Amino acid sequence: MRRFYTVPENIQAPNAVLTAEETKHLRDVLRLREGAEIAVFDGIGNEYLCSVESISKYETKLSIIGTIPSQFESFFDLTLAAALMKGEKFDLVVQKACELGVQKIIPLQTRRSDVRLKGDADSAKRVERWRRIALESSKQCGRTRLPEIGNVMSFEQFSKTTEGVNLLFSERNGTSLSAVEPVQSMTAVIGPEGGWDDSELETASAATMRIITLGGRILRAETAGIVVPALLQNQFGDLK
Repeated sequence: MRRFYTVPENIQAPNAVLTAEETKHLRDVLRLREGAEIAVFDGIGNEYLCSVESISKYETKLSIIGTIPSQFESFFDLTLAAALMKGEKFDLVVQKACELGVQKIIPLQTRRSDVRLKGDADSAKRVERWRRIALESSKQCGRTRLPEIGNVMSFEQFSKTTEGVNLLFSERNGTSLSAVEPVQSMTAVIGPEGGWDDSELETASAATMRIITLGGRILRAETAGIVVPALLQNQFGDLK
């Protein structure tokens, strides 16, 4: 069944409304018509079976038939803080982290990041792009909660604001993941393509982040951004 997204405010049982963008996809790409049954989720955990009542240029009016139980949200509250990467590598990490059940993604500017943002406008544009990627990924993989995409922040800022259990993954100076005790909530921190600066590892230790090293091989940043959530979901979450 085709899945669509609308903001919670557009769902007022027994009716719902799709926005112009989703309407364009429904009408022009999928060529659905009145009477078609679709699934609609609101990004905060609810999904509905709906029937298309009418389609106009700017919106689609729906009739809610019933609710659809969510089966694809993880009970493990996982945040991924990842250093900015060149090209479309960060796009890939956002997409796959969404598929793996990550609930929040924080883009980090680190000392060795090859990506340097050109002011607030550049940062906002990238964040908006990542939010669109997260939405499309959620529609594809069956999630009913949209992962939160935070604003870009420096690693120093992040280290001052983070709380709870934080694992920083590094190619050196770390301990084994197997020694970490089971928890229900965690933040995983992934470094840049150039690796962590020594001062950042010192900052992490001072901020009580636990440094973890995965075996003897050095992973690419985008590989780590996918492998780490998968490992953590396997060890602490629902990916068994």
